Amino acid sequence: MDLDLAQVRAFVTAAEELHFGRAAGRSGITQQALSKRVARLEGVLGVRLLERDARGVALTEAGRRFLGPARRVLEQGERAVAAVGGARRPLRIDVWGHLFAPMRTVAQALGGVPGLEVEPVPGRDLPSVAAAVLRGESDAGFGRVHALPDGGDAGLTHRLVRLEPVDALLSTDHPLADREVLSPADLRDGVLRFPAAVDRLDFLTRFADRFGIAGRIGSTNLGPEHFVERIRTDPGCFSLVPADCPLPEAHPGPGRPGVRTVPLAGPTPLYAWSLLWREDGGGAGPDALLEPLLRAFAAEAGRSRWLEYDPARDWLPDADEAALST
Repeated sequence: MDLDLAQVRAFVTAAEELHFGRAAGRSGITQQALSKRVARLEGVLGVRLLERDARGVALTEAGRRFLGPARRVLEQGERAVAAVGGARRPLRIDVWGHLFAPMRTVAQALGGVPGLEVEPVPGRDLPSVAAAVLRGESDAGFGRVHALPDGGDAGLTHRLVRLEPVDALLSTDHPLADREVLSPADLRDGVLRFPAAVDRLDFLTRFADRFGIAGRIGSTNLGPEHFVERIRTDPGCFSLVPADCPLPEAHPGPGRPGVRTVPLAGPTPLYAWSLLWREDGGGAGPDALLEPLLRAFAAEAGRSRWLEYDPARDWLPDADEAALST
């Protein structure tokens, strides 16, 4: 049986959008043309892949079984075209956790590997990046990885590549702002401000649980400038940021507080950065683009001592500690 890749792509896009109009817009063709391609594919296969009714579009059981292999067919087609063209396409990598400036680490690792082409893609959060990597839209992801509910990370694997100490971020009017160093226990009676909804930031939640910080407040993620401004104007709260993270300037004036970061020790919390990719390799297996990226991060980790961890001195969430041990 010969499969038409244009028809397969039309089905995959419709299956991901579950809406023919959005799928057509994403594909750059008319809705009628996309619908015809899917119908022809169903005719070739002799099964219905999608159910269409007034409520929308849904995958049939046959469609669910076909979707994964169909994505892999498209990936292999892309690789075949790249091989004929004699040039390797850039590695597509989704980066999330932008308030903690993940591109610092990516750029540092890639700086030691001239010629390794990477196309960074801004990812909203871990669930959206995981979905994009599983769909084959991105080759890898970079950020903090943790278990997702409802099996959203099934079929993915990751490697921890950097442990970064975190500091407390405080208004200069905060009662502890004049300290040169703080322990997590010193923050127990404070209010931990999250830079997004409380239930979306696993590291801060685990930190608060571990060190008994009951006061927690979420924020709308409007970027680092807005977040720093919230910390500056609220001396009753604090947050955590990687020690190396560049922060936008607060704008104190006469009688107006600024912000400062204070190192944490006893223990020192570490923020874990990881690379994420599909277990089956997808289009970025060792024979393609992923292996050079992993080598680049491993080399920089060795040079910059990114993976140093002493359980007597440092703290990691349990899942990150387990990832480090493997």
